Amino acid sequence: MNRNQFVPVAALTFALICAFAAPRRVAGQDNKTLYPNMASLDQYLMDRDAEIALARSAAPPSIAKDATVMVLGKHGYETVVEGTNGFVCMVGRTWTDGFDRPEFWNPKNRGPACYNPQAARSVLPIDLMRTRFALAGQSKEEIHESMKAAIAKGELPALEPGAMIYMLSKQGCINDSAGHWHPHLMFYVPLGDAKTWGAGEPGSPIYVAPRFNGAPEPVTELIIVVSEWSDGTPDAH
Repeated sequence: MNRNQFVPVAALTFALICAFAAPRRVAGQDNKTLYPNMASLDQYLMDRDAEIALARSAAPPSIAKDATVMVLGKHGYETVVEGTNGFVCMVGRTWTDGFDRPEFWNPKNRGPACYNPQAARSVLPIDLMRTRFALAGQSKEEIHESMKAAIAKGELPALEPGAMIYMLSKQGCINDSAGHWHPHLMFYVPLGDAKTWGAGEPGSPIYVAPRFNGAPEPVTELIIVVSEWSDGTPDAH
């Protein structure tokens, strides 16, 4: 498709535990019980104008105002605003999360993201393909196998150097426990390259995310938490 500062390490560690640790139990149930299958499609859809605004909140206004915007429709993501700067903003749903995540089908989750041009060409196609399989009625296990087959056939573009995503929205919801979590940037590197960033090492502010990381997409996602939301206000967590 052709279309800062760090928080203290201790705070980052605590936040990562809250956001990515074992799921919270609700009334004697865990999230595996709460979200075993895809809900009805209408639960994942949003009002178009609200989704455009939410998508744009992922990045600083100076970037988002000239970005392409995509919204989720009944047959997949549709371009509703043609941008001019190569960035693409959209609101991700949780079927683009890690396949082992208990909230894979949580219809309440909304992840505003703004892909830079390199990510729009080489990471966004992964999310769009997963969405296509989900809306076709595939189970989580079937989506996993379909992604493996697509990668084996070379149906996805190679990762481009410098691919990154802004996730700086106050209004998003990553999961039931963390809410909008912290403002952060996500960088994409080939499998095995995390150590060249020092990612995941003790005291490092760079975290290796569970979303892709070779399961099955041949991409490693790195997270760096920053101190401000897209509107310039500080993260108060």
